[in-house]
Parts: sequence; structure tokens; C-alpha cells
Amino acid sequence: DVQLQASGGGLVQAGGSLRLSCAASGFIFDDYSIAWYRQAPGKEREGILCISSREGITYYSDSVKGRFAISRDLAKNTLYLQMNSLKSEDTAVYYCARDSGSEYHEMDYWGKGTQVTVSS
Repeated sequence: DVQLQASGGGLVQAGGSLRLSCAASGFIFDDYSIAWYRQAPGKEREGILCISSREGITYYSDSVKGRFAISRDLAKNTLYLQMNSLKSEDTAVYYCARDSGSEYHEMDYWGKGTQVTVSS
């Protein structure tokens, strides 16, 4: 079974850093684009970053450029999101998801989210 599990969230002060992890299993990790999404209270879920061997790194959100970085360890089937210079508006539940490979880059599997709370 395909599984994605995000972890590493927590409470951090504004200006601080966190690194989220997403452990993947049940599929060939390098064959798919994997993305980070987030959903803030009262807002729609938004894409942040995506990574794949074929397309490299894609930013979905300009608000995180220069502060967030995506990476992966193919040997560990793990995706990472390094978040620096955190702001209160980064408070959200963060999810990792697998891109189905369809024309419209629909996500076909989602992990359970991990809460990130940034205090100002």
C-alpha cells in the first residue's frame, strides 16, 4: 500500500526554523514527483514545493521562496522540507502528497499532516 507520513511539526518562534520529514513507502520513490502542501486555519490548502528527478524543484508559492527548501533522500524514501525565517503566516497543517503524473498534476496520495505553529 502507498503510504506517506509527515512528521517534524511543532511550535516555533517567528524567525526560527523547522525541518519536516515525509516517509514514503509502497511505491518507487524516484518515479514520482512528491510535493508539500499546507492548509492554514480558515484557508484552502495550497501547494508549496514539489520535487522530482524529471522536473527538479518547482515552487508553487512565492511566499516561501528564499526561506523554504525541499530535498529528498532516495535511499531512505524520505522527503524533507527545511523551513527557515518562519513567520506567523506559515502556521498551518503541512502535508506531503504524491503527484499522480497526470496532465494536471493531481495528487493521488496524501499523508496525514503535521501541525506547524509559529508564534509571533
